[in-house]
Order: sequence, then structure tokens, then C-alpha cells
Amino acid sequence: MDLVVGTSGFSYPEWRGSFYPEGLAAEDMLRSYSERLPSVEINNTFYRMPQPALLEGWNNKVQGDFSFALKAPRSITHIARLKGAADPVAHFLKVAGTLGSRLGPILFQLPPFFRKDAGVLREFLTLLPAGTKAAFEFRHPSWFDDEVAGVLSDKQAALVAGDPDEGEPLPLMATGPFGYLRLRAVSYDVAGLSAWLHRIAAQPWQQAFVYLKHEVLGPAYAQSLQALHRGETPVLPAPMTDTEVAATAERIKKKAAKRAPAKRAPAKTKKSK
Repeated sequence: MDLVVGTSGFSYPEWRGSFYPEGLAAEDMLRSYSERLPSVEINNTFYRMPQPALLEGWNNKVQGDFSFALKAPRSITHIARLKGAADPVAHFLKVAGTLGSRLGPILFQLPPFFRKDAGVLREFLTLLPAGTKAAFEFRHPSWFDDEVAGVLSDKQAALVAGDPDEGEPLPLMATGPFGYLRLRAVSYDVAGLSAWLHRIAAQPWQQAFVYLKHEVLGPAYAQSLQALHRGETPVLPAPMTDTEVAATAERIKKKAAKRAPAKRAPAKTKKSK
């Protein structure tokens, strides 16, 4: 199995001095990242539809078989909720095609309040051209059943597995020729990474994409998972203390709150006289 490991994002100043050299300019981070990890999951495409020039710029900073996993815009997954999304999907995939052979999977992350609708999923999958590596992250438990697995399998789409930001681990189930995992726990040790590697190796996939959370130790965890896959024994930084874990979790919640769209106030109704 080909194991492709990376992190969620690459442009983080807090990585300077550990993963990146001190003083590394922001515009040089992707080039430096690609010299040590083979793939990256791009999350900012979730917040806005990307422009071709941006993706061309990324493409010019990497070499070889490096790949980009792109998170589909929330206009498709959270606002339209996969319905009536033919035009934005077509536009997004056209822009994503700017990456050429370096385009990896497309991540469709659905909102936690969106319950299972196999019909909507089946219809949405017809919008994706053959050869699209589509991965679906369901965050409501109603989606995890044989019917949904069958719908994904029919189109060779992946069911995203892993450790979510909150709650229980997502089920590990092969529905296509490749797997997609998001390991987003705040802290990992060698035993925890080894356990995930053994579970991944037991799947019938040809390829597995695994992305670690971007917090300070994300690159170290990603490189350690790579080392374990090569049969090496990685040396991880000291595990985070309970205080550090709690502080990191609180910081993550604050970041998520800032990015969440503002809720609209309910419309006021005029009182009848």
C-alpha cells in the first residue's frame, strides 16, 4: 500500500524553529514543507472558492509527485448541502484541475447537523467526473450504515475515517481503492500512531492519504507515521501535558468560532393591530 502522509495546512509561523528553519519567509514555507512531506490538505478552499492563479503558484513551488488534497467549499457542503450544486461543483473541479497530476483527493466535509440522505448523496455523486478522488467526511452518526457504504462504493469514493476534533473516532471502512484519514487528536504517542498504521495496513486499499492536525506537533506526528511505515523507530517530542492539551483544545475552539459564519437573527414579525 502506498501511504501518503501530510498535515492539514502548511503556513504556520509556530512551526519555525522546529519543522521550519528560524526566520523562514511565509512564501517559502510550501517549498520547505514539500521537501519533507509528500502531501498537504488545503483547508482554506473550504472558506472561499480558489482562483486558478493561487493553485498555479502552489504548483510552481513543489516538485515530483507531491499532491494537494483540497477541501470543497462550504457553499457546496454546508450551504447547499450537496443539493443543486452542479454549477459550483463544476467550477470548483475546473479550478482544481489547475494542479494537474498533483491534484489529490477532494474532501467533502458535511456539517454535523446534516443527517443521512442516501438519495441526495447518490445524486451528488453523479456530478463528479470519472477518476475524481472524492472523500466524504460525515459527522452525523446516521450516515454510517451499509446503504451509504454501498453508494460510495458504487462510485469508488472514500469514507473518511480517523480521530475528529471532538467525539469518538470515525469508523474505518474501505469503500473504494483509496483511503482518507484525518488524525486530529491534540496529542499522539508512538503507540497511538502505530495502532493507526496497523489498522490502515489491514485495509484493501491501493493508497491511503493520512493528514495530521496542523497544531505545533502536527509535522512531527506526520513524519513519525512515515518512519513507522518504513519500519523505523521514530523519536517523538515529549507528550503534551494535560494543561497544554487543554490550552490547545481551547485555542482550537476559538479559531473555529472565529471562522464560523455569523448566525442570522430571526426576522421580526409585525404585530397585527
